[in-house]
Amino acid sequence: MEIVQSIVNGIMLGGLYAVIGIGMSIVFGIMGLTNLAHGDLVIVGTFLCMSLAAQFGGNLFLSLGLTAILMVLIGFILQKYLVNKVLDKGTEPALIATFSISICMANLLLLLFGADARSIQTPIASTNIVDTAYFSISAVYFLDFVTALVVIAALHYLLGHTYFGRAIRAASGDAGAAELMGVDTKKTYSYAMCLSMLTAAIAGMLVGMTFVFYPSTGTQYLIIAFAVVVIGGMGSLAGTLVGGVVLGLAQLLGAYFFGVGYQLLCGYLVLLILLTVKPEGLLSTAVRK
Repeated sequence: MEIVQSIVNGIMLGGLYAVIGIGMSIVFGIMGLTNLAHGDLVIVGTFLCMSLAAQFGGNLFLSLGLTAILMVLIGFILQKYLVNKVLDKGTEPALIATFSISICMANLLLLLFGADARSIQTPIASTNIVDTAYFSISAVYFLDFVTALVVIAALHYLLGHTYFGRAIRAASGDAGAAELMGVDTKKTYSYAMCLSMLTAAIAGMLVGMTFVFYPSTGTQYLIIAFAVVVIGGMGSLAGTLVGGVVLGLAQLLGAYFFGVGYQLLCGYLVLLILLTVKPEGLLSTAVRK
């Protein structure tokens, strides 16, 4: 049944959307900052992973490890030497700073790689891990969803059960009180950005394995990340997964009932409806961990 297949694909796609949005959720939950560069940074991770995979004979695990290290370094530098410098001056200068990063990253990718469509080639791209009479599950989509569960579970443990996580939550709850207790909030913000960039590296690899991409597609994934975070609830890890699944289902069911051309429209109509009914997000009451 086609509708069953659409539901299954929507749930699986929601996992990818959750991984894309989790980095934005971390930054907003801890710093109260909407990172407008998030989508382009995800695509930077995609291009890095693709380039490194080509150098290492298609070894995606090694490529992801090196990409994660590079992305964490980029995030630390950007946060420490740019965003932290303007964060005390209010949200507007910080937003402008992240917007500037977005423009620079998109144009740098265009300069280095050109405007052609790219993808990360993998043997599992054309295989199904589940194949029944009613539905099938692509191995890539299944990997997207399982990765989302693992990443969110790992972040939940890290932020909820370690000193590092307690320092981050203290800085997000009351920066002034955290500083009085000896927490260096600026350094904590830099570490939080590193954590966000680590998830962006993972999201970048999954995006490249699942879809074709261009240097200019960062804006598309920024909008997806924003929709996921808003639907699930700003700063909520579990809400990010819920938001991803809701957006994925809305898009795939919209495509089933109204046609592929209405897929994105249906997704964002659901976003607008939820903003009207529950503007704080579906899991806004969840503790930010």
